[in-house]
Amino acid sequence: MTRLCRTLRLLPLLAAALPAIPALAQAQNYPARTVRMIVPFPPGGISDTLARITAQQFSEAMAQQFVVDNRPGAGTTLAADLISKAQPDGHTLYFTDVTTHAINASLYSRLPFDPVRDFSAIALVAQTPLVLVVHPSMPVKSVPEFIALAKARPDAVIYASSGNGTIIHLAMEAIRSQAGIKMVHVPFKGSAPAANAVLAGEVAASFTTTPAALPYTSSGRLRAIGVSGPKRSEAFPAVPAIAESLKGYDIILYSGLLGPAAIPPDIVAKLNAATLAMLKQPKVIEQWARYGAAPVNMTPAQVAEHIKSEITKLGRIVKASGAKID
Repeated sequence: MTRLCRTLRLLPLLAAALPAIPALAQAQNYPARTVRMIVPFPPGGISDTLARITAQQFSEAMAQQFVVDNRPGAGTTLAADLISKAQPDGHTLYFTDVTTHAINASLYSRLPFDPVRDFSAIALVAQTPLVLVVHPSMPVKSVPEFIALAKARPDAVIYASSGNGTIIHLAMEAIRSQAGIKMVHVPFKGSAPAANAVLAGEVAASFTTTPAALPYTSSGRLRAIGVSGPKRSEAFPAVPAIAESLKGYDIILYSGLLGPAAIPPDIVAKLNAATLAMLKQPKVIEQWARYGAAPVNMTPAQVAEHIKSEITKLGRIVKASGAKID
């Protein structure tokens, strides 16, 4: 009778432990086949480059192939929709510009997915400030001088962006709104044509990514006058952060790893741990620095909160800019 009572008391504990057993086995066996890492941009950009390095490191660490699949289009929403509807087994992942993912929550009046609910937050991989560049003929060498010129000559300063509602557009709109200046916006289809317009002197200024800016600023074909993060960038140590003249200014390009909702927590944890281990490797730190990127150490829960925070912060800028895509 005593033995029977003990057995009966143990049954609830055994029942509670049973659901964890398949999940644990699933994580131990993961990845069971090739993992597809979808990138919502064409090959060659900063997101694609970081994704390919990450895929290679994951392939070596997990003894299974991680392959990059570029699916550009519709401001990343085509790829995001594909991910939101994928099997939540960890074999289809989303390496994306998390900042754009957050922007789209406000930029599009209707999306075929929920930017938070329909995704598993896994890890942030890098943070990269943008660089504000001007044509050398511009009579400004700093952000305060740039703002002063725009105030003195409303709508005379013409700036380029990679398209309405993109981070490059919103980074300049944040300056416009905070400084109370008027400028003319010319959207292009991509950051490369926008940078080329500045190089040609067709427009006065634009934001661009660090790796895109470096060859032109070092040769004198463009002048860097500010970086968009809250502090100076190691890639441009002599260039002030915009926050030094506009208090609280902070626009960062975050790259990260997401997946469809309901990926088993143990698989999410395994991918997060693999990311953090990768970011500690000297060769990866060196590669990140080459692209002006810095590693980010966050748990999946912190990544989820970060995305919510970015949706709120960038949503205010989208609203102030008037940008909208129906």
